[in-house]
Amino acid sequence: MSDLLTRRRFLISAGAVSLLAGCNGVHPISGFLRGMQEWNQKFQELLFSPRRLAPELPPSATTPEAAFPSYFISDSMPLIPDDWSLKVGGMVARPMVFSLDQLLRLPHTEMRVQHHCVEGWSAVASWYGVRLREIAALVGLSPDVKYVEFRSFDSNYWSSWDLASAMHPQTLLAYGMNGHPLYSDHGAPLRLYSAVKLGYKMVKYLTEVNFLPIQTGGYWENQGYEWFAGA
Repeated sequence: MSDLLTRRRFLISAGAVSLLAGCNGVHPISGFLRGMQEWNQKFQELLFSPRRLAPELPPSATTPEAAFPSYFISDSMPLIPDDWSLKVGGMVARPMVFSLDQLLRLPHTEMRVQHHCVEGWSAVASWYGVRLREIAALVGLSPDVKYVEFRSFDSNYWSSWDLASAMHPQTLLAYGMNGHPLYSDHGAPLRLYSAVKLGYKMVKYLTEVNFLPIQTGGYWENQGYEWFAGA
């Protein structure tokens, strides 16, 4: 059994404690369960390496798109606003607003990796877009930045990440999937995608990226789901 698989099974098992702790959205987790969640986060941060890459898979491993689950929290599928743009701000030297055409002109990358959901399923797709680290270089991060917050037009769904994971070479602002532009069910026109996080951390229908000095939360994280959520 590979070290990666052993680690992933451990993290899923440990994450289950966090999810059970967050099943009741009314009462915050506390005591022993909160301690376990904090311990699990610290353990994952210690295991994380900004240089470790998830294996890229052959085209034959691709999951048929009809079988690749998708989700959103809005009552109906979010559709691209006519005035869509991506706002990038926070503690940066040069706040910027990008159109999709501007993002398409930036250096792009493609990867075919396995997607892991906290519910236990996995799937494979090819994603292409611009590395988030390219955007960070354009806007110029303050030395005080430690976290990144992502927001969307899917009923304000949001999440936040540690900076190291956000700057990982396999973390993309993806505008394409399996050789075609993103469809609405997978987050068009732009979504966050990474090989180093579980699915609920990958914000779809992206509208804002904010570089921050403090850790914030997220739609699911504020209901008790694990914050670090490494894949």
